[in-house]
Amino acid sequence: MVKVTKLGQYLGEYRHSLTERNRLALPKRIRIEIDEFEVILTRGFESCIVGYDLARWKEMVKQPLALPAYEEAGRNLRRKLFTSAVVVELDAQGRVVLPETHLNWAKLDGKVGEEVIILGVGDHFEIWQKGEWESFSQRL
Repeated sequence: MVKVTKLGQYLGEYRHSLTERNRLALPKRIRIEIDEFEVILTRGFESCIVGYDLARWKEMVKQPLALPAYEEAGRNLRRKLFTSAVVVELDAQGRVVLPETHLNWAKLDGKVGEEVIILGVGDHFEIWQKGEWESFSQRL
């Protein structure tokens, strides 16, 4: 059996498909970086779903929480990050259930077999509808 080394970062681009009940198997390279059996999923700034392990989420939110709540920009960033954030569990096969609201945000139909792109982006991972990612990545 090949050992997969934990790198401390999410890396790579992967193609996976949705299964029944909006489940998505996370790639082994992504799963190996998750210490717990839970991840935080939230809406991305683009039309994608963003995932964090719990430790990285706690670290990431320090900066937005440091912004003054009496300023509109601070309130709006908090609303963007926290109102769509959900804790989801990984099952024994490394699958997560994608909430319906997140599927809609990412322009995913939720159909069994629908291909999605999972990206490792350093401190987080992203889940994209295939066509959306192909279009967006052309601008990079």
